Amino acid sequence: MNKPAPSQLGLHVIAKPIGPVCNLRCAYCFYLEKEQLYSPEEQWRMTDETLEAYIRQYIEAQPDNVDEIDFAFQGGEPTLMGLDFFRRVIELQKKYAPDHLQIHNSLQTNGILLDDQWCEFLREHDILVGLSIDGPVNLHDKYRRDRQGRGTFDRVVAAVRCLARHNVQFNAMTCVNRHNADHPHRVYTFLRDAGATFIQFIPIVERPDQESTTPKPQVGPASVLPGQFGRFLTGVFDTWVQNDVGQVFVRDFDHALAAWMNVPASLCVYAPTCGRAVAIEHNGDLYSCDHFVDERHKLGNIHEKPIAELANSPFQRKFGEDKSDTLPPCCRECKFLFACNGACPKDRFTLAPDGSPGLNYLCEGFKMFFSHVEPYMKAMAGELEAGRPAAGIMQQLRAYKQQAVSNAAMEGKTPRRNSPCPCGSGKKFKNCCMRG
Repeated sequence: MNKPAPSQLGLHVIAKPIGPVCNLRCAYCFYLEKEQLYSPEEQWRMTDETLEAYIRQYIEAQPDNVDEIDFAFQGGEPTLMGLDFFRRVIELQKKYAPDHLQIHNSLQTNGILLDDQWCEFLREHDILVGLSIDGPVNLHDKYRRDRQGRGTFDRVVAAVRCLARHNVQFNAMTCVNRHNADHPHRVYTFLRDAGATFIQFIPIVERPDQESTTPKPQVGPASVLPGQFGRFLTGVFDTWVQNDVGQVFVRDFDHALAAWMNVPASLCVYAPTCGRAVAIEHNGDLYSCDHFVDERHKLGNIHEKPIAELANSPFQRKFGEDKSDTLPPCCRECKFLFACNGACPKDRFTLAPDGSPGLNYLCEGFKMFFSHVEPYMKAMAGELEAGRPAAGIMQQLRAYKQQAVSNAAMEGKTPRRNSPCPCGSGKKFKNCCMRG
């Protein structure tokens, strides 16, 4: 089958209207260093001219079959641009969007500046908020601190409450790091109980030496370890699958279910190829990806060439196809290739067992997660294929556990609190079926 031309594919542009400028100094932030790409005298604000060119060209770059478009604003901290900037965004979108095109907006923020005025605006224009929060106070404040070194948890929780008061929809954007990854149940239940019904877990992988490729590369101290990441995802999944299917939506779990139902990945991390999610800086510079904002991956500037031409260039197409073309042999033979596809290229810097380059640093964790969820995904897929909601798996699990405990009792093996649970989960009875 011939691959579609880039111009036939949908395009997503992540906007950085204030570049890397931020009011926090999170220890693991990969974007603060992007200041080095520009001169010390740089004015870190997107001008009205650049904003208008961006909105017009982004809309024009969409193929004819696209009837919805997402505008995503990130940073740095985009709320530093102020409300008037975003009011102008709405005006320009109305000016350039054809009648058939539905516009969606999202804002990724640390929440520090959110107040009633901001939340009224967000609710009025149905803007989805991605709120960065890493769990309870001792887990969140480990790395997410302000310029004075103070923790930010209380201010982020205040933002959550403000969003709730104004009925603003928000996603929890949770960075999984060396510190909070050992506490999957605490992190997940905190987010759920705080009102997050959509959760994205983002693994932190810092590379001090960007050019190094070794079997066991060095990573920064905040980086989650591969096995640790796998245990985190499986730990969250075990709580979710027993209690919250259909009520709380976790990005990685949604993707896994789609993969087991042979639905193409909508998330670039898990898609066979990438390259259709580019990033635009404050001055109109366009880059291959949010994680590849560097001189090598600069596609050009939208004041010199339009977004469509830059994003559909041979260089960018090769960038996207390299994700599949450079997979090591062990990935091509892996039973979970259909679900993982090598994951994000930014993390593919380790050597495979045969010495081939391009293995994902988090491979061990992904294998652990996909192996663990496979029977559950098959069961949920079966429910959906039968015309029933996937949440039916929770009833199946409760029935299975009750039967396992009953069988153990009939055999005179009623478990004690601290003995292994008879359901085979590997947990203590008090932490599993004893809870009911």
